[in-house]
Amino acid sequence: MKILVLNCGSSSLKYQLINMETDEVMASGKYERIGEKEAFLTHKIEGTGKKIKIENPAYNHTEAIEFTLEQLVNPEYKVIDSLDEITAIGHRLVHGGEKIAESVKIDDNVIEVLKEYTDLAPLHNPACILGIEACKKVMPNKPMVGVFDTAFHQTISKERYIYPIPYEYYKKYGVRKYGFHGTSHMYVSQRLAEIENKDIKDMKIVTCHLGQGSSICAINGGKSVDTSMGLTPLGGIPMVTRSGDLDPSVITYLMKKECLTPEEMETILNKNSGLSAISGLAPDFREIEEASNTDNEMAKIAIDEFNYAIASYIAKYAVELNGVDYIVFTGGIGENQINIRKGVCEKLKFMGVDIDLEANNMRGEEKVISTPDSKVKVWVIPTNEELMIAKETARLIKE
Repeated sequence: MKILVLNCGSSSLKYQLINMETDEVMASGKYERIGEKEAFLTHKIEGTGKKIKIENPAYNHTEAIEFTLEQLVNPEYKVIDSLDEITAIGHRLVHGGEKIAESVKIDDNVIEVLKEYTDLAPLHNPACILGIEACKKVMPNKPMVGVFDTAFHQTISKERYIYPIPYEYYKKYGVRKYGFHGTSHMYVSQRLAEIENKDIKDMKIVTCHLGQGSSICAINGGKSVDTSMGLTPLGGIPMVTRSGDLDPSVITYLMKKECLTPEEMETILNKNSGLSAISGLAPDFREIEEASNTDNEMAKIAIDEFNYAIASYIAKYAVELNGVDYIVFTGGIGENQINIRKGVCEKLKFMGVDIDLEANNMRGEEKVISTPDSKVKVWVIPTNEELMIAKETARLIKE
């Protein structure tokens, strides 16, 4: 069985073709600048080291998907003989609200749910719909499955997801905590149980998905019990360009002072805030982190605020879990930024967290980075959302 996994952005398309008999990636890539004449595809054939950049105009997602599929059967570097070998398509979907609490086969109802929650994920849900509609045109008879970022967090109790505002706003508009990055949090927690050879039902885990968007999750017995992101992917810790948690009055105060519309304020909070705004540097985490190791005071402040926020959420979730057995770092920053892991763990010494500096001196490996004496075991586990989506897709089409 071969599953095509798609992750559609507003102007991009990420994909992997996965052989489910071996869990191996056969091909992967990314189509960028969809909608423009300068659109291009970076296509990688796994196992060969071959990586091809192809400039090809794609003015919509249908054209991008059609061209991508052509590369999978291209005689020069094909990985399958025919598109008939693709059994199903798995889509990474973002916001399903309360309507969808698990992975689902995609039908018209799923598309309507995506439309319903577009206001809460304006950057993601419309792109997801475009990807689904494009697949319907290009591969009309292929079953499709949607794996939602919000689904894993539907086990959070009402006491944790209700906001302290008039309850009528929850009943009328669904204003509550939803949480995101669920597929990643689910994957790394399940992978941790596998490599520790333990029953996940007996484990108390805090997972830290740190990347362009970042979130922390408390997992008890394999289920999400709390998470840092909220109604939208804007809440929680400060991110590269997103503000994270704020005193709500900051928003209304600035809107009055600057005569800002809600849309303008959303842009500021999502795209012009976070560590980039504090440091005054480009929205590139590596650049900000490197600058923090110089005499750049504002970069130092930005990185310390990031580390402090992560450590604070971990400490908070120690209360929720009544103790923590494991901390897992994942995502682009969590897997590769040595100093961030060190900085976070050093702030958690009071919990008995003791990091092994030599073990921590690595990037992108699946590895324990705490000392044998540490009261909390700390892991780095590279996330694999695509494999999780493929497994969920394979499971559902068999039912």
